[in-house]
Amino acid sequence: MTTILQAKHVEKTFGIQGNSYTALQGINLEIQEGEFVGIMGPSGAGKSTLLNIFSTIDTPTAGDITIAGQHILSMNEEQLSDFRRNQLGFIFQDYNLLDTLTVKENIVLPLALSKVPAAEIEKRVNDIADTFGIRDILGKYPYHISGGQKQRTAASRAIVANPSLILADEPTGALDSKSAASLLQSLKKLNELHHSTILMVTHDAYAASFCKRVIFIKDGRLYQELHRDDQLRKVFFDQILEVLAALGGEHDDTV
Repeated sequence: MTTILQAKHVEKTFGIQGNSYTALQGINLEIQEGEFVGIMGPSGAGKSTLLNIFSTIDTPTAGDITIAGQHILSMNEEQLSDFRRNQLGFIFQDYNLLDTLTVKENIVLPLALSKVPAAEIEKRVNDIADTFGIRDILGKYPYHISGGQKQRTAASRAIVANPSLILADEPTGALDSKSAASLLQSLKKLNELHHSTILMVTHDAYAASFCKRVIFIKDGRLYQELHRDDQLRKVFFDQILEVLAALGGEHDDTV
């Protein structure tokens, strides 16, 4: 099995000596190709800091990180820009779609920047649109579609370039329950059918129950992890709630 992400002894401290805050301490983590992993924990636990480091937006104070076989901490800005475009896919809570482009044009953008042939672009866009159920809105503009459709468009754009790792930051945070369920089912389908590797930060136990593995962080350290294995999602959901209760973390307990 191929290791997509490996973090060794990752630390992150903000501020200066005497007035500093340690956000992450001794993080050791591996994610294999084809995993769908959730990261959970109370507010201030270090979830977003860890995601920012993995996404190359921020750098750790200490440690080593390898993604898709490349040591990201040794790259310069130009190399990191190429790496993000070619190896990482991002799904954010606020969509980040361009209103002047149609849904299809928003999805195509990463491929156009990478100069992918037109025939290959057409095939990839149609395949992704089918996976996320948005084929019928490809000609519409973002201001003509719902929040759930915007998020599925953003997710399609994130994965159309076949990244090694998809990073999702609270992707259901701005969605109603029906739209959230639709997006999560699509991500699950993407993971199962295309073997896509997904790392999702969420505070929502319902969202996390779609993952194959959930990692919990407390006070900047890895606290516990759960594996779904062959359990029903409802059983896994209940296990997640139990850990969150022990953590004292915020969560949404609807399913």
